[in-house]
Amino acid sequence: MKKKLLFLLIAVVAVALAFAGCAQDAADDNTDPNTDADQEVVNEPVTILVAAAASLEYSYTDELIPMFQEKYDWITVEGTYDASGKLQTQLESGLEADVFMSAAMKQMNTLVDESLVAADSVVELLENRIVLIAPADSDTDIASFEDIVNANIIAIGDPASVPAGQYAQEALTSLGIYDELNAANKFSLGTNVTEVLNWVAEGSADVGIVYATDAATTENVKVIAEAPEGSLAAPVIYPVGMLADSAHQEAAQLFIEFLQSEEALAVFEAYGFTPNI
Repeated sequence: MKKKLLFLLIAVVAVALAFAGCAQDAADDNTDPNTDADQEVVNEPVTILVAAAASLEYSYTDELIPMFQEKYDWITVEGTYDASGKLQTQLESGLEADVFMSAAMKQMNTLVDESLVAADSVVELLENRIVLIAPADSDTDIASFEDIVNANIIAIGDPASVPAGQYAQEALTSLGIYDELNAANKFSLGTNVTEVLNWVAEGSADVGIVYATDAATTENVKVIAEAPEGSLAAPVIYPVGMLADSAHQEAAQLFIEFLQSEEALAVFEAYGFTPNI
């Protein structure tokens, strides 16, 4: 009797172990390898286009874009740089871009009103300053914006499309001298602020009006003065935003967020900008 009970007990244990093994095998077979928490996420390569004001080109190409691409190695950033007004026109005409950064609120606000830039993506990121410059080796007696009437050739951006030119016109108008200078044909109008800077650097103009950040990019010009306090109705703000029809919105948003990071803002400060966030 004892032997029968012993055999029965052994049989029960054997059956139980067999069931446990089958259950474990089934669980292993049903495990989805894609749910492994340790599995590395592979991002598909993507390229985004950034349309940015000409005054941002050096900081973007030399430092910010390489920094971003090192951090997000599956994203390639291609930049196109020009006067903000010209970029606005190109975007309105169908230029495919993912991010737009303007040198003034005017162009950004217009694109938002036209539903071309997503309103909730816009960040008023940076502030710049307007300055009067002369060639580095110039012995000019011009020492202020008011003295500009004594110049023969004054280089400014075309107010029709270049924000720096619009700011120059505003400052000189507030001083009551813009119309006088315009009537005397003293203005040489550049297609963007970089062209204005180059004209002054090479001595093709007696003086010019550019952003402080542009003046800081070359040793071939010197800053004579900043735009007088009160001569501009509002600060020189650089906003950034995402195009509403961007085909790569996640990557574009990552770039915009990166520009707001401490490391990116430090780069902007090194180029003469002031963070506005």
